[in-house]
Amino acid sequence: MKNGLLIWNVVLTLLVGYLLIARFSGTKKVNSTTKETNSADSTLSTPFRVAYFEMDSVATQFEEVKQLKAELSKKEEDNNKELNTITQQFRDRYNYYQKKAEEGTLTEAQSVAAQQEMQQMEENIKNRKLKLEQDYNDFYMRRQNDIKSKIESFIKDYNKDGKYTYVVSDDPGLFYFKDVRYNITPDVIAGLNKLYPPKKTK
Repeated sequence: MKNGLLIWNVVLTLLVGYLLIARFSGTKKVNSTTKETNSADSTLSTPFRVAYFEMDSVATQFEEVKQLKAELSKKEEDNNKELNTITQQFRDRYNYYQKKAEEGTLTEAQSVAAQQEMQQMEENIKNRKLKLEQDYNDFYMRRQNDIKSKIESFIKDYNKDGKYTYVVSDDPGLFYFKDVRYNITPDVIAGLNKLYPPKKTK
């Protein structure tokens, strides 16, 4: 009988010990889970805001973009002027040889030389046209990337307080609904023009 009670007491002690261990380890798990839940809740409770700015407004009112458009227009005008000049020189030379041929004053050797000269002039015009186009495109891409970097840098600084989760550029027709409370276009334009005032043209 005594042995039975002793065994029973040992079993009860072990059972109580197990329950206590399970209880306290469970509390730790619950506390850990609670902390994780609270952390997740605090993340979820942070407001999710998306601000936007209208890219077409920035393109028309950011002084550096306007300056780029003027520079591109000037380059295009200069390129066209140069191409028109060398094309006209080609035509004038062609007409000169054509007239000499009609008058019969061109020897066979002179005719061959004239043909080679015209082919060379035509090749030069093509090469020059390609070079001007390449220079124009390189200039455009370089300046466009520079402006894009400036806008990105400004937006990053503008949102340094983390007020917005995203700041996106709105191209015409991209969004079907926009809450104007989150339209930061005026701030973007004013800020960019203040940071990057127009350079004086020489």
